[in-house]
Amino acid sequence: MDNARSMGPRPTSNGVNLLIVTQTLDRTDPVLGFFHRWIEELSKHYERINVICLKEGAHSLPENVDVHSLGKEGGASRLKYVARLFRYIWKLRNEYDAVFVHMNQEYVLLAGLFWRLIGKRIYLWRNHYAGSMMTNLAVALSTKVFCTSRFSYTAKFRKTVLMPVGIDTNVFRPLDLPRKAGSILSLGRIAPSKHVDVLIEAVDILKQKSVDISARIFGDALPKDADYHASLLKRIEELGLTNIQFHAGVPNYETPKVYSAHDIFVNCSGSGMYDKTIFEAAACGALPLASSRDFSELAPDFSFAEGSSEELAAGIERLMSKLDGERESARASMRALAERHSLRELGVRLGNEIR
Repeated sequence: MDNARSMGPRPTSNGVNLLIVTQTLDRTDPVLGFFHRWIEELSKHYERINVICLKEGAHSLPENVDVHSLGKEGGASRLKYVARLFRYIWKLRNEYDAVFVHMNQEYVLLAGLFWRLIGKRIYLWRNHYAGSMMTNLAVALSTKVFCTSRFSYTAKFRKTVLMPVGIDTNVFRPLDLPRKAGSILSLGRIAPSKHVDVLIEAVDILKQKSVDISARIFGDALPKDADYHASLLKRIEELGLTNIQFHAGVPNYETPKVYSAHDIFVNCSGSGMYDKTIFEAAACGALPLASSRDFSELAPDFSFAEGSSEELAAGIERLMSKLDGERESARASMRALAERHSLRELGVRLGNEIR
């Protein structure tokens, strides 16, 4: 495990000590590796940060950041997770003024009352279209809630603040790599909510029209989604789509090379999650096509209706029909859009809100 400290000038802080609670801290994680850079950026805005993570992996963080694991990487039981969580939040109680819970409302449900009793402000990041009474309770316990999508379940609450997606545009930028025309990319976790099947059906529609394309799908499936993954492979075989290839997920810091090698990036996720990969791809010069209603309001020419393989196929054809000059202009426009959702902007916004 790489747990080195990154070196550099002491960041300018707002004088607040922050506790971050998150699922995974591992810069090599294909899905959650991006959060490592979030912590680096947030470290510029806080005097000291303590991070409690369920699972600890490779990281290299500034000197003012300390990491505490609940032990999933060592196979600890759920009972031990909970016991360690309360041990840490009690032991560190004089070392943080506010708590930022990233994605997992369960931590607010478990410890929210305790945090409120000892006078800690609670900030929850939750960006997903689904929710429940448990989500409502987590929101009630929180000081503020953050999300990026107007269609997120949590967007309806008065205490919710909409945030930029948070893309490091210094890392996510076009690289000097061959970008084959008609090459299509899908990147992210393989799960029913990602609707990868919509892309497969769109590729089949274009095959019937003799459109010259190739598609590469990068991502892994959780055990619970293994059947969905298997159904995708079976469907590809049934349709004889030899121009679709599956690849394992790659660490977030390696994805700029993947984005920069493809012409078009497709994201079929439903509205309410506002997948950050859309903006990562746009920042790297891969023309995005997304079904998110949030994105359709920003870039209607780069959107298609949720679940519609026909509209996705038409969108791919439309982008492929652009002349070289038009395509480069579109790439520049999408890059500028990604800049509006930069990690730097997110860090400033969160620094102003979490005090």
